[in-house]
Amino acid sequence: MLGSLLVSVLCAVIGTFMVTRRAVIAGGGMAHASLGGVGLGAWLGFSPLWGAALFAVASGFGIKWLERHSRVREDSAIAMLWTFGMALGILFAWLTPGFMTDLPTYLFGNILGISSGGLLALTVLTIVVLIAYLLHGRIWITVSCDPDFARTQGLPVTFIENLLTVLTALTVVVSLQVVGIIMVISLLSVPQATAALFASTFRGIVRLSALFSMVACISGLLLSYFADLPGGASIILCGIALYLLCRAIKSLFGSYLMYGRII
Repeated sequence: MLGSLLVSVLCAVIGTFMVTRRAVIAGGGMAHASLGGVGLGAWLGFSPLWGAALFAVASGFGIKWLERHSRVREDSAIAMLWTFGMALGILFAWLTPGFMTDLPTYLFGNILGISSGGLLALTVLTIVVLIAYLLHGRIWITVSCDPDFARTQGLPVTFIENLLTVLTALTVVVSLQVVGIIMVISLLSVPQATAALFASTFRGIVRLSALFSMVACISGLLLSYFADLPGGASIILCGIALYLLCRAIKSLFGSYLMYGRII
């Protein structure tokens, strides 16, 4: 439960920046590419999560490099690194003696298997992201919405973009045990889409997406427990169901529920 609540807050902040930058698919590319690091860690005998972090960060910068220094389109670069990482992960898992029996855990998540070390890493990253957001959120928003304008104001656009890439990659990695590689992109986009139905400001979307993500995680855990279903899939399904419910409510009550205008 604590892990799911921490992930909700973390993904609310990072996911809103990704949605603003139209980089949700890039986040999905980092998540899938991280499978290469999981397999490498299992093959060489070190923590798969460290390997996942390495591959996620490398793929994030790889996408940016291919986009800027070659004629490869961003979506093509994402697809290339996405499939490259997954192919390496499967290859390394195959080479691991006895194969990787816990591979489905990284692919689909196992929230009940979060270790104390994983929970500590999740807590630390959430605190770091929250502090950075509270102190420099306005600068991040400016860079995410209009990097060209940010450059004219003398803001360190390249540094901030690189920092957000690293934080996004780390967010993806620490969220793997909750919903897995395949579904982590949902936590970075669905609550934000739900929040955008009612909020018209960046900070409003961050707050509401954290709330909606918490509701999805708690209801998903309850569904998983009482119906004996996989936790990660239950959380994502509850999140999408919540979006559809909120969309129906929005269609009935319209602008009366615009949270951003109220505040």
